[in-house]
Amino acid sequence: VQLQASGGGLVQAGDSLTLSCTDSGRTFSSAVMGWFRQAPGKEREFVAAIRWGFGTTHYADPVKGRFTISRVKAENTMYLQMNNLAPEDTGTYYCTKDTDWGDLVAGKGDYWGQGTLVTVSS
Repeated sequence: VQLQASGGGLVQAGDSLTLSCTDSGRTFSSAVMGWFRQAPGKEREFVAAIRWGFGTTHYADPVKGRFTISRVKAENTMYLQMNNLAPEDTGTYYCTKDTDWGDLVAGKGDYWGQGTLVTVSS
């Protein structure tokens, strides 16, 4: 498993951005994937997660209604569509993968990507 995250950049408040995370290996239906972010000087925090098989999703309260997590099985890729971005969304976004939903949401995923930086200016 090797996770490659991309799509970060510098945007203005109110803009949209889509992150992607591609798994170089095979992703089974039992897998869970998600996004975390870490702002400068802060701890890494959960953003969103998705069950690969059923597509069930879960979001952190600060991003509900603005972010959408999805996956395209044929591409072995997970996406994070981020709308109405705010300066507090600034940080490095990491994708992660596990087979246990609880472990992943708790930040204990087995696999992590290298991170992609999102900067939102006011």
